[in-house]
Amino acid sequence: MYSCLWKEALHRLRLLDNSWPEESCRAEHLNACREWIAGKAELPRLAALARLLTPTMTRQQFWSVLVPVEREVAQIKITDIDILDSDLPESTGAAQHSLALQMPLTVVLDSIRSAFNVGGIFRSAECFGVKEVVLCGYTPLPDQPQVAKAALGTEQRVPWRYEEDILKALANLKAAGITCYALETVAEAPSVADTKWAFPAALILGNERFGLNPEVIAACDAIVRIPLFGRKNSLNVVSAFSIAAYEIRKCATVNG
Repeated sequence: MYSCLWKEALHRLRLLDNSWPEESCRAEHLNACREWIAGKAELPRLAALARLLTPTMTRQQFWSVLVPVEREVAQIKITDIDILDSDLPESTGAAQHSLALQMPLTVVLDSIRSAFNVGGIFRSAECFGVKEVVLCGYTPLPDQPQVAKAALGTEQRVPWRYEEDILKALANLKAAGITCYALETVAEAPSVADTKWAFPAALILGNERFGLNPEVIAACDAIVRIPLFGRKNSLNVVSAFSIAAYEIRKCATVNG
């Protein structure tokens, strides 16, 4: 909330600076800006600048107020969510836009080791409109600082839940009529791009080092893979998920 106040203060000050008012109305505009800034008692450093705004100040003196606010705003971290929201049409709220993007895909993470990978998966899940993320085993939860740091706010946009037992989670998904696909490096498995995805669907991702356990793969309805052509026959789990999500999104759009 406080970052928004600093940004609003900068916006008001820049409006004054960009159209430095005529002397006849300058006092009125400066007083209005001073009253607004002085009213922000919850930000003492901002409110203290109000006393510098006087009706007779020169433009150079005005800059002594503008520059500290610019510096403060420059230190505020801009997240990907801020950037995405700024690109939305004015008539479209962020929540409404997220619903419009949503596709019938659940992502299941089975004992993903890295908190940063989990955060990265949330970022990609939000970008591609994933309906839900299910975290199983020892996968770090979004309330852990490292997950949140990598997710950049997207963990608040994508619904998620924790279910300790992956096999139980798969059984519940299948009982709900959701087709479960294991993403694995199995040579005979079809490519994610060539698969005829049945929706609603779930994509199951395994541990970065060991992949999915055989019993988990057996519990899925199908196995899919990403064809690779280098000696290293694996991708980072975030990269693999992003590629798969892109292909699934194309299929969902065609079928939808």
